[in-house]
Amino acid sequence: MERNLLVIGGSSGVGLEIVKQLSAAGDRVYAASRSEGDLAGLAGVSWQRYDVTDRGAMLELPERLDGFVYCPGTIQLKPFGRLSDEDFQQELEVNFLGAVRAIRLAHPALKAAPTASIVLFSTVAAGTGLPYHAGIASAKGALEGLCRTLAAEFAPKIRVNCLALSLTDTPLAAALLSSEEKRRASADRHPLKRVGDAAEVAKAAGFLLGPDSGFLTGQVIRMDGGLSSVKLL
Repeated sequence: MERNLLVIGGSSGVGLEIVKQLSAAGDRVYAASRSEGDLAGLAGVSWQRYDVTDRGAMLELPERLDGFVYCPGTIQLKPFGRLSDEDFQQELEVNFLGAVRAIRLAHPALKAAPTASIVLFSTVAAGTGLPYHAGIASAKGALEGLCRTLAAEFAPKIRVNCLALSLTDTPLAAALLSSEEKRRASADRHPLKRVGDAAEVAKAAGFLLGPDSGFLTGQVIRMDGGLSSVKLL
């Protein structure tokens, strides 16, 4: 049976790779983002304009959704003393409250499927203390709590899991990878000596959406090149 899958923030970076891979596999993908980007012309993809920070925004969805992916994120690295209340609020709006609102809209269609899967995205900084990450780590920490809570509340029909990423080569991270020197320094901070790749992250998300991960729920999976768990001597 053809699956109906919703991808929020699917017009660039990891989200775009997810849409491309799901579309190539024959799934029906409903992509929602502020701009269409490179989604135009992809087979089996329906795009709609959607702003995750708009509290009144609605989604046009099919009666049944077999999967949901929430991709929007931010990279706003500042010393704690320079982060304003507005900075923290913006991080929460995009990374946490936007996910809450989108899941609320998608939940009836997810419940209509025999089984369904929700995939969220966090950061290595939510579980590992990194300087200048107070805003994003706080927001993504809230998202990880939401993941576990909804996994318990939505079981057994709807699984909820989260991928916690380290720096990944996407347009969002362009400023941090804008030179060979910066790229090399970022790679060297990871035990695997490289930064993440959007295509491999998309494959991991595809695994969490599919039946091969059917016994996984409530998990925060660290896809971070070993940064959170490995120390090289």
